[in-house]
Amino acid sequence: MSRFVLDCLIAMAWHFESIVDAYADSVLESLAASQAVVPSVWPLEIANALLVSERRKLATPADSVRCLAMLSGLPIEVDLTGYPLEMLTELGRRYGLSSYDAAYLHLAMREGLPLATRDAALDKAAQAAGVERFKPRG
Repeated sequence: MSRFVLDCLIAMAWHFESIVDAYADSVLESLAASQAVVPSVWPLEIANALLVSERRKLATPADSVRCLAMLSGLPIEVDLTGYPLEMLTELGRRYGLSSYDAAYLHLAMREGLPLATRDAALDKAAQAAGVERFKPRG
């Protein structure tokens, strides 16, 4: 089974029709035969995105419950290894990333996995760091 690092923005595209795109859809379809790996910050980012969408009246609590149920049924592994602060700081500084995005990049680099992201800055940083962009089959 192939593995890849999954960015929060891809998962949120599955929930919000306003940001859905063909790449995000193909990443979701690929989870039938692949496993996603996410950094330990991922659940916090997901929960925050859902809460903010509720506060902005873009979604209801019931929408969030459906999203969480869908995500919990997918082969997504939360990596609990942890991240050296020095490494996150260095990656953030070098590539102009937030510490959260640096965690995705660090995970992909450490595990030698491709990265599925919709974030332009993270995608550019990954390319500069030699991390492949995840290419869904199909």
